[in-house]
Amino acid sequence: MTDLEHILPLWRELESAGADYVLATVVGVEGSSYRRPGARMLLAQDGRRAGTVSGGCLEAAVAKKAWWLTESGPVVERYSTLDDDGDLPYGSGCGGIVYILLERRATASPLLHALKAAWERRKPLSIATVLEGAQIGKRVFAGLSTEEHLAIARAELDAPPELRLAEAAEEAFAGRQAFDGTIPLFGVQTRVWVDYRAARPGLWIFGAGDDARPLTNLARELGWFVAVADGRSHLATRTRFAKADEVHAVDIQAFPKDAPTIMDVHPTDAVLLVTHSFEQDSRFLAWLLDRGSLPAYVGVLGPQRRTREALAEAARLLGRAPSADLVEELLEELHAPTGLDLGADTPASIALSILSEVQKVLSASTALPLRTVRATSSAITSA
Repeated sequence: MTDLEHILPLWRELESAGADYVLATVVGVEGSSYRRPGARMLLAQDGRRAGTVSGGCLEAAVAKKAWWLTESGPVVERYSTLDDDGDLPYGSGCGGIVYILLERRATASPLLHALKAAWERRKPLSIATVLEGAQIGKRVFAGLSTEEHLAIARAELDAPPELRLAEAAEEAFAGRQAFDGTIPLFGVQTRVWVDYRAARPGLWIFGAGDDARPLTNLARELGWFVAVADGRSHLATRTRFAKADEVHAVDIQAFPKDAPTIMDVHPTDAVLLVTHSFEQDSRFLAWLLDRGSLPAYVGVLGPQRRTREALAEAARLLGRAPSADLVEELLEELHAPTGLDLGADTPASIALSILSEVQKVLSASTALPLRTVRATSSAITSA
């Protein structure tokens, strides 16, 4: 589960009670840190907290002073995890400096409303936040509809944000990347942090056999939206997939042309075909191909020979001649067999192998060992 999934239940409770709270957000890091900018922790007045801003070494220190530090409004505090930084280093030392924005309900509530809206709709969001000066804590969102934006922006703020702050949010949203720097704002160069949050990853598992259960559980642990679909109604049940966000027992004969519209696969989602049924795989593949463009990741369990045959059948279902060239062209767009070579031989380890490749593709990462990546990065930096 993500920080947000832990934070939202406590936040809803505090909001319904009209209770104040402190939201701590990592807004900058120097050196090594367990958490990156965007990590959040919610603090209640009774001592409860949800989310994390470090690997466990900073949470108590942040909670200890958060309430009195925010008595006069939002503030950015510096926390060091360096072993030799001052008399009271936090924890064993990750070797970095962490900057945390602390704010009360007045400015944090609009942010949490926006994060909740983007999370539930699985939409990307960018958040431009002022980090210094008299307007610290003021923010603008990009990526929400006008109605949502107006509903979220009900908090009493000193003045409407200037156009440049809104432009910073829009630029980050369009470029799909965060920004941390200064811009001309409120008459002076002002530090602004723009957090770009990609849409919540979605995983559609076509197949409700026993091997789909560890896939579901692991993906939900990662905070992904997970839907399971299968033509076998005795397998596609809430009892078997209690952690899934959606479970669909479908009429497989309705695919590809008359699939239920409630199955809302986003372009940024991942799809796994693990039905162990040639007919189901073929019909699900035909439906995906008939949508115009495939989702960001489509993985098929089993040998390539079987996937080629399923693609040929999918082409027939769509009224297309299943030539060898067409099948090979379609195969290039799939991850078949799905997964990374991790020596997996159990349902749990196979799930890890598959979701590792999904994570690699969705995040455009290398899947190389970190020591290799960091060694290469260090060599480039020193060159």
